Amino acid sequence: MTSPSVVAPDEFVEVNGTRIAYRSLGRRDGVPLVLLSRFRGTMDDWDPLFVDALAEARPVILFDNASIGRSGGQTPSTVTEMAETAAAFIATVVDTPVDVLGFSLGGYVAQRLALAHPAPVRRLGLAGTGPGAGEGILPAKPQVAPLKSAPQMDSAALRPLFFTESTTGLNAANEVWERTHQRPNREPEVPRESYERQIEAIAYWSSPRGDAAYNELGRLTLPVLVANGHDDVMIPTVNSFVMSQLLPNAELVIYPGSGHGFLFQYAEIFARTSNEFLDRPETAEVPSAPLHAPGPGG
Repeated sequence: MTSPSVVAPDEFVEVNGTRIAYRSLGRRDGVPLVLLSRFRGTMDDWDPLFVDALAEARPVILFDNASIGRSGGQTPSTVTEMAETAAAFIATVVDTPVDVLGFSLGGYVAQRLALAHPAPVRRLGLAGTGPGAGEGILPAKPQVAPLKSAPQMDSAALRPLFFTESTTGLNAANEVWERTHQRPNREPEVPRESYERQIEAIAYWSSPRGDAAYNELGRLTLPVLVANGHDDVMIPTVNSFVMSQLLPNAELVIYPGSGHGFLFQYAEIFARTSNEFLDRPETAEVPSAPLHAPGPGG
């Protein structure tokens, strides 16, 4: 059976004079879920297994921010500007309210989006991300820096960034790579100029004088799901814990034996967790989430 996300057609819309590429799939009814991608990630870098599982329960919308994939314009050099593009795209394409799930850099954008434009955002998912500079926040591990600027984001570069060095992690890396390369005519890889501007945005977000959300997360009273792998070398897992403590209405789930790419290693399990979180009645209390989520057999 062909994956719906693999065959979903590219669509285009003008947003403030810039052509933005996007795809939509899934159910017609329900609150749309907008996915915000990672550093050097395009729509093709979302795991089809994860996206398809989300789309069984709701409409799902993927898009490429300015100058990413097949979108035009220039890549913003701050997270705040990226969030403004996302907000304008949502206002143009989607009936609000929406739910938003941001992964890594996309999680930074999701936080700034929800802070600047709270009315359209109903619930928020923050995967493998952090709130920027602040007490208790740890930077990426040293091995990350040279790999972020690798000429190509091939499997050799992605494996140590997204997965653990265990047999389980290596197997997951291979499986995810195969799934994310099923689509014919994949989008072009993010060009150097664009990912260097993304690096600028990440550096500014991580600076005490930048646009980090750390000191503002107390204003986000909407329900938030915070999730990460047990050993994230890109955005250390402790940052997810700190973020969950700063948010007034958050639940935290940590997945064992995984790293930054936990959401693809545990694609169906995390999709189920996300869908349950998004489907929870507005009046329901936030459950006491486990520090470690169950593995595939749990």
